[in-house]
Amino acid sequence: MSRRSARFALMAAIPLWLSTAVFAAERNVIFFITDDESPTLGCYGDTCAVTPHIDRLAADGTVFHNAFATTASCSASRSVVMSGLHNHRNGQYGHQHAFHKFASFHNVVGLSLPRVMAGAGYRTAQCGKYHVAPEEVYHFENYIRGDGRNAVSMAESCREFISDTSTDKPFFLYFATSDPHRGGGVDKSSASELKPNLFGNKPGKGAHKGVEEVFFDPAKVRVPWFLPDTTETREELAQYYQSCARIDQGVGRLVSILKEAGIYDKTLIVFTSDHGMAFAGGKTTCYEGGLKVPFVVRNPYEEKRGVHSQALISHVDITPSLLDFAGGLNTKLNGPKNWVNPNEYWKDKPYAAKENRGKGNYRSYHGRSWVPILGDPDATHHETIFASHTFHEIQMYYPMRVVRDSRYKLIWNIAHQLPYPFASDLWAASSWQAQYGKSMDAPYGQHTVGEYINRAKFELFDIASDPHETTNLALKPEFHDTLLEYQKKLKAMQKELNDPWIMKWDYE
Repeated sequence: MSRRSARFALMAAIPLWLSTAVFAAERNVIFFITDDESPTLGCYGDTCAVTPHIDRLAADGTVFHNAFATTASCSASRSVVMSGLHNHRNGQYGHQHAFHKFASFHNVVGLSLPRVMAGAGYRTAQCGKYHVAPEEVYHFENYIRGDGRNAVSMAESCREFISDTSTDKPFFLYFATSDPHRGGGVDKSSASELKPNLFGNKPGKGAHKGVEEVFFDPAKVRVPWFLPDTTETREELAQYYQSCARIDQGVGRLVSILKEAGIYDKTLIVFTSDHGMAFAGGKTTCYEGGLKVPFVVRNPYEEKRGVHSQALISHVDITPSLLDFAGGLNTKLNGPKNWVNPNEYWKDKPYAAKENRGKGNYRSYHGRSWVPILGDPDATHHETIFASHTFHEIQMYYPMRVVRDSRYKLIWNIAHQLPYPFASDLWAASSWQAQYGKSMDAPYGQHTVGEYINRAKFELFDIASDPHETTNLALKPEFHDTLLEYQKKLKAMQKELNDPWIMKWDYE
């Protein structure tokens, strides 16, 4: 038998599922982003959480313990995730939907995640929550319908896309749940006067299709430091943890689909959230409860696994990192190799108004790739990170700027003269209303209700020794020099990142 005949005989003998595994595309990417989830996972030491599938990814990958959103607001955060630019630079200052009507600048088109991944040779798809604009800037080739409250059914909806063997192109799947965002009404079975939100769970201990719902005892949940330990808080946390457990089962189903297709060991999986949990003190704030997010990466091509990293990483790093993994990052320019010049792209498209193009050269990312440090538990990434919040809902103008390193964190509340504005769902939360209804002196986390609503112009925390942000050092004379040092750092980063709010140093 000739060598060629032997080769064909061998191929004929290989089962179909194995041949698919052998010849499936390499270096696929699943980016899994949840909605309003803190690092409440077993792999972060949370003994209350039921997250076995994510924990297994973590044990076979890298867990980042200092991963931060740049803003604790849904649309603004997702625009950062999908552009590699801070939201004050990409133009998406707040919510995209309804009357809020914020959108990114058109010139972000040359840097947007789905477009640069397509430019790197990937077929692209989005499933679940989108929540950015314009669609042409953040354009995916495929949009897969899915119930954002059921990550298991979402995974099944993506099965055909993941398992497609009609092309040798690798795939990029942007998978975004609506869990554990508040929603679905309140739990009327609660004996409390103020009923807990359901966080997308079915009332009466019902179950989403295909999900084995996990129910939590309010008396046994873990209360984060930024929340008051009350009956109302515990009841809401029990609902929140149930929603998170449902997400984990979606991760498990995706892994099963990848394994059945023979491409689990050819697929990068990233798990994170847009920002922290939807409780006052978390979502919409620049405190650690709002900005700190879970971040788990399983890179099948990385030799060292089970890594726990203390490196400072930011959501601005996501797009350049995924593009780096895909082989499409120009490391010298820190931008796409196959960059599309936005001015050329929009030249013959008059519907893209010139006044909404954005100012400057949209060629490079603010963030940088963390792919090279995935296997190194001692590696550093950013020395300093920056956060930029301006709006949540359009009624909620409260610009904040943050600079943080491993020692200190400075928050500049630019509109400190105003009472802190509430997202509608956070204002209605039983966990907040129970304390608000008592008095301005009622405890709320590490502070009081009044201190939460009325904030100082500057909040300086020794984050190394005071990780729960209990003491504002900006008011202490002995830290005056430190305050000036970090104000200088903050202003320098605003200048570097082209933040329009830098003028507030001089004009307010």
